[in-house]
Amino acid sequence: MKLLFLEIDTETNWVVASLGPAFLAAYLRQHGHEVAFCRVTMEMSDEDLIDRVRREQPELIGLSLITRQWLRGRALVTALRTAVDVPIVAGGLQPTFAPEAVLAHPGIDYVCLGEGETPLLDLVSALARGAPPRDDEIENIWVSGGRRPAMRPPYEPIDDLPFMARDLLDEHRGVVHMTTQRGCPFPCTYCGARMYNQLYDGIGEFGRRRSHNNVIGELRAIREAGPLNYVIFLDDTFTINHHWVADFSDIYGAELAVPFSLHARVETVNEKMLHQLAAAGCHLINYGVESGSPRVRREIMKRSTSNQRLIDVFRWTREAGIMTTANYMLGLPGETREEMQQTIDLHHAIDPDEFGYFVFYPYPGTPLFQHCRQRGYLPENYLDQPANHRESILDLPDVSKQDIAEMYDGWTAVRVANGWRRLAGGDDEAGRHEIAEQIKAHASNG
Repeated sequence: MKLLFLEIDTETNWVVASLGPAFLAAYLRQHGHEVAFCRVTMEMSDEDLIDRVRREQPELIGLSLITRQWLRGRALVTALRTAVDVPIVAGGLQPTFAPEAVLAHPGIDYVCLGEGETPLLDLVSALARGAPPRDDEIENIWVSGGRRPAMRPPYEPIDDLPFMARDLLDEHRGVVHMTTQRGCPFPCTYCGARMYNQLYDGIGEFGRRRSHNNVIGELRAIREAGPLNYVIFLDDTFTINHHWVADFSDIYGAELAVPFSLHARVETVNEKMLHQLAAAGCHLINYGVESGSPRVRREIMKRSTSNQRLIDVFRWTREAGIMTTANYMLGLPGETREEMQQTIDLHHAIDPDEFGYFVFYPYPGTPLFQHCRQRGYLPENYLDQPANHRESILDLPDVSKQDIAEMYDGWTAVRVANGWRRLAGGDDEAGRHEIAEQIKAHASNG
């Protein structure tokens, strides 16, 4: 049977596709099924997509959707249904944590809740037999019009899964994307990753990590098949287990030594680990700072680190020769305008090489989503509003949408000033420029 995955771009054409379909495609191919891939770019019209689907002649269409992709995704489903009679299954964060809303949209036949390898294989096998499920026959697969299905335990052992199907990742110039684990143990109230742990509560541990041999084996296979110039580890928190990271650094540095980046929390790193990672080839760490207000982090986000810890870790990272990226949020429920300004003040104190700033959006399934809905902050038509992270959809009692917009403009001014400062030179600028040029060079090789 043939399945066609659609990767839906929104606002701009994204550099990397979703990892989920790459895992699923590899698993389905391992079991004898055919999988194709189509990136729906911003330039692609409905008619272009319909033509592509007709050429591929799939027997099932798959969508992996996060909240940002939902509006365009459902519009594309509507367009496809006018011309193509092929069942559609949707998975990912949005279908998992807002399944009723997704299934309510005409044209979506199935939703996959949570992890998808074995549920999707069961669905594809049933359709191939000409026996589509009519209700909750398949665990994790919710049929339109049917009852919510039971959940099966997470896949074990995770090392037994085949390596990702790289042709679904749209990678270029030897820059590859990797993940070493599933799940995140931290209780951040704004993040959907933690919600998977609750989804599987009582039936299995969603948090699992691959062995070093498995991770290195995949990277070795990539290098044998083509160029391997830079590795982007997309784990929510790469640095959770210090022993795992220390052993990884030794093995990776000895066998590959390819420059890489990762995501970390300041609570999970120390100076020794940072120097181990740098010696292995780590060139960039993305840290979630989120807010400059300790109260906002502690009471609203459930992140209890101190400002001094953030300042120290950014300094330690810089001293280890690793570039830093900081991510910030503004416009959270309960946050004041003064506290949003504190985030800008902290940004200047930690002085990252790069940064991103995002207006808070309440993702379905998260504690802050429930908080906003219960208090009436969330508009009734929230599913019809874009999750673009540039403007707030909330009606908050303490700050207005105008307040948030003005603070966002303030961040944009910081971005412009930061660009000019970097062009003019600054503290340790030569060293940072050298690292940045190395990353560009590695990404361009091959």
